[in-house]
Amino acid sequence: MSETLTEKVSFDIIRYANCWEDADILLEGLNPQPGSRILSIGSAGDNSFSLLTTDPELVVAVDVNKVQLHLIELKQACIRQLPYEEVLAFLGFRPSEEREKTFHQLKGELSDEARRFWENNLLQVKKGLVSQGKFEQYFRFFKKRVLPWVHSQKEVEALLRPKTAQEQEHYYAQHWNTWRWRMMFRVFFSKYIMGKYGRDPEFLREVKVPVGDYIFKKAERHLQSEKAQQNYMLRFNLTGSFGDLLPHYLQPENFVKVKANLDKLRIKEGYAEAAVAEYGTFHAMNLSNIFEYMNRRLFERAAGQLLEATAPGGKLAYWNLMVPRRISGSYPSKAVYLKETSRKLSEADKGFFYNQFIVDQVT
Repeated sequence: MSETLTEKVSFDIIRYANCWEDADILLEGLNPQPGSRILSIGSAGDNSFSLLTTDPELVVAVDVNKVQLHLIELKQACIRQLPYEEVLAFLGFRPSEEREKTFHQLKGELSDEARRFWENNLLQVKKGLVSQGKFEQYFRFFKKRVLPWVHSQKEVEALLRPKTAQEQEHYYAQHWNTWRWRMMFRVFFSKYIMGKYGRDPEFLREVKVPVGDYIFKKAERHLQSEKAQQNYMLRFNLTGSFGDLLPHYLQPENFVKVKANLDKLRIKEGYAEAAVAEYGTFHAMNLSNIFEYMNRRLFERAAGQLLEATAPGGKLAYWNLMVPRRISGSYPSKAVYLKETSRKLSEADKGFFYNQFIVDQVT
């Protein structure tokens, strides 16, 4: 690409310590068969690990942010070397005072560059990696400094407590959806505040809608639903931790398969097209929401290259947040939009803030 995010965005920090995209709908949408070759945007690595549960030939986790790849590498090392409960403790899903000691046991597994990075950032390791991304810190600030002006901890617990659909809807309407909540939400999740403190202004350059209003409407629908009670993403948003909820790759039944297939994961720095140049054709692609960051010309160029690198019958899955992009819309002769599948999975998405999850199939 002639215009690159790397020229405009700082990639020397952990931007995302977790993948904020639903692995369950990703796996159902792509439905990769055993022995598949899968391309996956790296981010924090979670969904790339989840794709290992499908018994692939290969999963290539690719990202332009080298620090994100260092994070994936460290997660991979701890999954490989540690028992299940120790993995949860080291990453920060459970309390631990042993993380620094554990890191020194793991660092021999890392590349020299990744090892040096983490040796220089041991405080993040000691605090628990899953809370240390810029995006996670944005939500923890929200929970600690902003939300208490609107709702107490008891009210948060009441919102997330198991109850019927009717009771959930009633609690939201009668106790949660106050004028303070509406005002605070639209300010804190505005384009300016989110760009400056949560993501990066460059990531929102193509967004043309009122961000606070847009996300509020998505959140309102989800908070009135029973699904809110067991959504690990929402739990972190409102409490600053995942509690007893875990992402897909760390659920006990999935962790076993992730660990068994860990050697099938490759980590690649660069754009998705760079992984294609090195590894060739793929049967499935997890493209995260990378098209949000591209103008129309760059999107169509990248989409065309990725289509050419996907085997006939293969699927490409990706999310639209606030910028509408659809590969099959730009290349109708080369890809089919799986509309009903996309609609069904979008409705089930734990990433309730996304507008749409899209699955295209190569013809």
